[in-house]
Formats: sequence, C-alpha cells, structure tokens
Amino acid sequence: MDHGSPEGSSASTGSGASSGRRGVPAAAAAALDASWLLVFVAIGRTSHTEGLTVPGVLRTVWPFWVGLLVGWLVARAWRRPAALVPTGVLVWPVCVATAMVLRAVSGQGVAGAFIGVALAFVGLGLLGWRALARLSPGAARRPAADRTSLDHRAHDDVAGGQGWDDPV
Repeated sequence: MDHGSPEGSSASTGSGASSGRRGVPAAAAAALDASWLLVFVAIGRTSHTEGLTVPGVLRTVWPFWVGLLVGWLVARAWRRPAALVPTGVLVWPVCVATAMVLRAVSGQGVAGAFIGVALAFVGLGLLGWRALARLSPGAARRPAADRTSLDHRAHDDVAGGQGWDDPV
C-alpha cells in the first residue's frame, strides 16, 4: 500500500483527504489559525492605540496570513490539520519567521520584544487549539495501534522516512 498517497491516508481515517484525524476539516483548521492571527493583530493594534480600521488591520495581518500559508505548505498541514506534531510545531515558527521577514521588507516593525510576543501569542493559539483537540473524547476512544500506524505514515514525508513519536 502506498502510504504517501492521498488514497492511503483518507482510507485509513475514513474522513477524506481534507480532514485530520480529529475530525477537524482542513478548511476549519485554517480558519481557526487565521482567526487567531486576526485576534493577535486586533489586540496588538488596540494596545498600541493604532485603531481597528479595516485597512489598518489588513496592513498588519497580511504578513502573518502569508506566513501561515507558507507554514501550511511546509508542514503539508492539510494532511493532518489538527495534529500538534508535526503540523502545529512546524506551522507556528514558519508563520512567525515569514511574517517577520515580510514585516521588515514592507517597513513594519520587527523589534526583538515584538518577535518574542509574536512567538508566544501565535504559538499559544496555533498550538493551543491543537493540544485541546488531543484531549477530545474521540481521541481517548481511538485504539492505540490505530493512532501509532497513522502517525508514522503521516510523518514519513516530513521526517524523511522516519516516524515521529507523537502518540496522537
């Protein structure tokens, strides 16, 4: 059986290629991620009295949304959108790093303190909801053997053929 094909992964989960093992569709996971970035920007703009105008928010959030897209592509997040490892731990730093580069080249601030705050807040959101998904009642009922076989198959491409030890 070809473990790298979409057919192999969707047949195992029974939920189609667009959904994760927790039953979170890729579109919903992307919306959660993008919404968290919007919350981050709204809080930041409010705390710096920059206002919440649509142009202002879009000017601030676009580097993070582009970073999120790059992170999703690097992690192939659509394959396991709710996975903490590798999806969350790859998407998070790629998103922030890309956003900082884009902010720098577009003339927006990238002070050290801001990078730290962005890493912490974005990490809290992008990793937080995925960690909560691991605690869902459906996660506890899934047989351990099923979780292990899916994890190693899903991580083969990211880990260069070596499975990761993420139990979920």
